[in-house]
Amino acid sequence: MKRILGLVATLTVALSLATPAPASPPSSASAQWGEPEFFATRVRWAGHLHTTSTMTYYGGAVQTAPAVYISWWGPEWSTGFSTGSYTSTQAISYTTDFFNNVGGSSWENITSQYCQGVAMGTVTCGSSGTHIQNATGQLNGTWNDPTAVPASPTQSDVANAALRLMQHFGYSANATYFVYTPSGKSMSGFGTSWCAWHAVASSASGPLAYAYMPYQPDAGSSCGANFVNSTNNAYGNGYFDGFSVVGGHEYAEAETDPRPSSSLYAWKDSGGNEIGDKCAWISSSTNVTLGSHAYAVQPLWSNSNSGCVTSY
Repeated sequence: MKRILGLVATLTVALSLATPAPASPPSSASAQWGEPEFFATRVRWAGHLHTTSTMTYYGGAVQTAPAVYISWWGPEWSTGFSTGSYTSTQAISYTTDFFNNVGGSSWENITSQYCQGVAMGTVTCGSSGTHIQNATGQLNGTWNDPTAVPASPTQSDVANAALRLMQHFGYSANATYFVYTPSGKSMSGFGTSWCAWHAVASSASGPLAYAYMPYQPDAGSSCGANFVNSTNNAYGNGYFDGFSVVGGHEYAEAETDPRPSSSLYAWKDSGGNEIGDKCAWISSSTNVTLGSHAYAVQPLWSNSNSGCVTSY
């Protein structure tokens, strides 16, 4: 996910501070910390050139046994709220069902072609290196963090929520710790510039890969509402499309580039795009069936197919 300029970091989190060059580390390898990697809204992304350059390995770790932990941050999630005729309980169900069932799917399998432990500059892992696995049951835990959410949380607030989530469940270098905030309480820039972001924070146990997901329906179509499903159904398809499109985007990028610091890049293309960026907000986004429900997803970039695909 590429950085959106003009947003000032308030937290020690890692990101790409320079455009990486193929087959070698970025020139700013000494720069360790900066802004998160933001996923731009549909309006901000409009006109962006979806490059056809391959993803290249820069030497960093991937998540070889991916896992998800979710923090429903704020007492609002336990007391309940409603927007657009849907409840927070339905939003939780849609999201947890998505992550509960994405493992083992042909969509998630796209990430399995990427690996670690190969030469920098590699574009095809083949049978070499340690690949990202596509096991079932990747959602390892959810927790309602009762800590009050500020009206407009900062990056530092989000990172602290991620650290609380890690302390609750334990540390895993293969996990992405997702922080969800309730309706009406999101970091500045949500819905106007970006929809979500992922980053890495330092912890006593090691680098912590985490992602921030504001309440996507608050941004409407800018962050994926009805992006794939033009009408809403009882389960939330349509209205909740953004939760799976944006959440899937963040997860795939965290798997293939979990520590987006200039000295820790894993897989990016020559323009700094991650696996989701290269296929963001394109018309071939579609529904995939996971468990007993359909979920809107975007394609992901496949080096093997030299293009954006929704299965592998």
